[in-house]
Amino acid sequence: MPYRKTHIRTSLCALMLAGTLGLFPMLIYAEPAVSPSDPAFQQAVEQVVEQYLRTHPEVIEQSLRILQATRQAEKQERTRQMIATKQAELLNDPGSPVSGNVDGDVTVVEFFDYRCGYCKRAAGAVTQLQQDDPNVRVVYKDFPILGKASEVASRAALASKIQGKHMAFHEALLASKEELTQDGIFNIASGVGLDIEQLSKDMQTPAIEAIIERNRALARELGINGTPGFIIGTKLSPGALDLKELKKLVGQVREEKS
Repeated sequence: MPYRKTHIRTSLCALMLAGTLGLFPMLIYAEPAVSPSDPAFQQAVEQVVEQYLRTHPEVIEQSLRILQATRQAEKQERTRQMIATKQAELLNDPGSPVSGNVDGDVTVVEFFDYRCGYCKRAAGAVTQLQQDDPNVRVVYKDFPILGKASEVASRAALASKIQGKHMAFHEALLASKEELTQDGIFNIASGVGLDIEQLSKDMQTPAIEAIIERNRALARELGINGTPGFIIGTKLSPGALDLKELKKLVGQVREEKS
């Protein structure tokens, strides 16, 4: 009876694993008259491999760890290459607010959501970094992913740039301990001196919508599906980085440039 395709695939995998484990000599010398292409030989290999794995289960764990590490390294390299091709969109989009030294030698790009607790946690470190390092430039990529209130906050923050109060409003939104609602967002805006009537009009312009859509498209291309996401140089670092981590990454980029 001919072997099914699944059996053949299993046999081939077993043959490959036997070769990896160094079991071929054992099998070939034990059965010198049997060809490796013979189904009987393949079955013998499977039995030896199965027995080996039963007595050495750590081999499977080690193989899985190696496979996972390899895939992660490949993913990071694909992301790095994509970041390298998207420098103009990341660093020089005229719609993205910028703070720190606009001519700084290292740029920190942050994808964030105003309702994200981890973004709020990282906010102090981003502010302190700019105070400690006069050569750092920060680009803010509004990436509202946590519902309607997140989008309202992003629209308001981007519109506040027109009145020249983006940084004050940005930090006040992230510092807020209250759940953000539209009324709450406007209260915070009023507190930093924004003209609410003008802000409401500016929030609805196609230009504001276009900025957010560009950020979303860029995030998809870079594989960013959560916030915060920091890009420094050509490295993507997800999660709430603290001040020490931010300074370390900035320093690494400076070393690479030098």
